[in-house]
Parts: sequence; structure tokens; C-alpha cells
Amino acid sequence: MRRLIRIALILLLFPPLLAAVAGWLVAPAFLHPIRRELTPDLIREADASFAVTHSLRQDFDVRAPDGVLLRGWKVAPPLPNGSWVLLFHGVADNRVGVIGQSEFLLRAGYGVVMMDARAHGASGGPIATYGWLERNDTRAVIDVLFASYVDPCLSIQWSRPPPRGYCGQGRPNHIFALGESMGAGIVLQSAAADPRIEAVVAEAPFANLREAAYDYAGLRKYPWLGKTLFAPGTWTLLYRDEKLAGFPVAEVSPVKAVASRAFPVLLICDELDVALPCRHAEMIYAAARGPKQLWVVPRAFHTAAYGFEPEEFRRRVLNFFATCAAADPPASQDKTPGADQGSKSGSDDHLHQ
Repeated sequence: MRRLIRIALILLLFPPLLAAVAGWLVAPAFLHPIRRELTPDLIREADASFAVTHSLRQDFDVRAPDGVLLRGWKVAPPLPNGSWVLLFHGVADNRVGVIGQSEFLLRAGYGVVMMDARAHGASGGPIATYGWLERNDTRAVIDVLFASYVDPCLSIQWSRPPPRGYCGQGRPNHIFALGESMGAGIVLQSAAADPRIEAVVAEAPFANLREAAYDYAGLRKYPWLGKTLFAPGTWTLLYRDEKLAGFPVAEVSPVKAVASRAFPVLLICDELDVALPCRHAEMIYAAARGPKQLWVVPRAFHTAAYGFEPEEFRRRVLNFFATCAAADPPASQDKTPGADQGSKSGSDDHLHQ
């Protein structure tokens, strides 16, 4: 009997102990994701996409508040509608990862800003912080976007009136944002920190770092394991990352972000997503104070909504931004978080298909 008890204790205690050791060992990798380099082939792929829409790409480098150099592109459509969309890619990716979304936005007249997140692509930075520093990076990007604009009608002496619609082309009247996976979590936190972001589309966002760690500890299939038997792995991973990086892990939370400021949000979750299952988007949806929608995409895998439902994806995103542009004042006006009074009535489209 004693032998059986010892065996049972070993079997019961060994998995949590092993998980705790594994969490401690892999913690640095969480802060240093694989860097997908911006190769010449990827640039040619992007330029081919921009050529289809007759859009103009410009290098767009921004110095973050802590001195890190962020690299990206500012892409202007041939017939701008006055609104800009910031595009945020996922972890271990770079700006080309959102090239598909940029194409239909450019066709619709939106200018797009595509940045490599810190510690990704061609951008600098020693670590990724999943929104803690990146939200300040976003504020710096918006600052430079406004500062880089020069109205052509002020810089040219016209012998006759300029073409209709020429003046003010490129002026950021409205700023929206779209992100996927890590980028979705970052943009939600950025919108809470900077009210110039008027509305957000977030596909496959994480609710917070702890909730995301449960999924990874549960082998991306059994999050209940990450919350029970393998929970010590999440504890040691997050504890060590907090000590290594020097930021409060509990504050990296899109759930807290949407609760702190009311802004319109379209949440997209992929039905068969095992990396960041729909419960993350549902937690964010429940906490959001502003106008909100949740679209569950049938049969789609992680960040694959556009591939599975391209026409519906385009329709929902464009309608969402157009509605927000018609309802909100221009981003150039002075805004404060307290001025946003989001309402759920008439806007809570919790859509399952």
C-alpha cells in the first residue's frame, strides 16, 4: 500500500514539477520570438501587391520613446478617402504578414501604415513585450504620421485652381487600426492609451498574457491542463519574464484595455483556433465598454479568417470603418479618453455562423 501511495504521489507531483522547470527554461524565448527577416523577395512580393492597387510605398522609420528604431512603410492609395489604418502583424512575423489586408484597404481609399513591431522584422529592440512598450511605440508612429504630412496646396503656387480633391490628400482625418494575434492584443492596448485611434479590428487577440500562457502550457489543445496540472509552468514562465524584462505581466491585458476606454471594436475569432481560442475574444468582448461586435469565423484556423471568408472579411471591416468614420470626429481634433462615451445599444452584434 505504501509503495502504491509513493507511486501515486510521484505520478501526481512529477508533471507539475516538470512543467515548472520547463516554464523557467522557455521564458527567455517568450521575450525573444523568432525574427522573420524582411528579405528582398518579401519586399518584391509587397511591391507587386501595391502595384495592383497603384499605391505609393514610402519607407517610414520612427524612433520609439526609449530610443528603439522602428521600421515600416507608409502606403498611400491613388484616391485617398482621408482615413489611415495602422496594421499590426502577429508574433514571429513582420509587416508583410498583413499585406493581404493592406490590399483591400488601399483599394477602398485608406492609407495604411505597416510597421515591424519591436524585436521583429527590421525593427530594433532587444525584447517583445506584447503591448507594454508597444503601445508607446504606436503613439510615436501616430505622432510621426501627423508630423510627416505636408498639404501639397500649401507647398505649390498654382497658376489655376488645383484639381478637385487634390488638396488635403493624405491628411489623417481618421485613424483606425487592424491587428492579428499578437498585433491584435497590441492594438487594443494602444487604442486604450491613445484616443486618436478611433476604432479597432482585432483578429485572434489574446485576453492577457496569463490566459495565453495557459493555452501554451496546455499544448495548444487542452487549456484546462495549463490551468491545473501544468499551471506551475505558467507561473514560472511569467514570473521569470517579469524579472527579466522589468514590466508587470498582469498589466499586459487587452481585457483591461477595452474596459479602461470606450472605443468601437470588431473582434474576430477563428472557430478552430487552438493557439488563441475564441474564449480570449469572448473575454475581451464581455469587458469592452464601447460599441462592439464579435464575429466567429466557421472552420477557420488561427488568423485565417481572411483566407476562409475573404469577401465577408472585407465587407465587415470596410463597413465597420466607414460607420466609425461617419460617426466620429476627425482624429486631428483634440481628444481625451474621457471624451469617449461608448454605448452598447444598437452595436452589440454578437454574430456566430
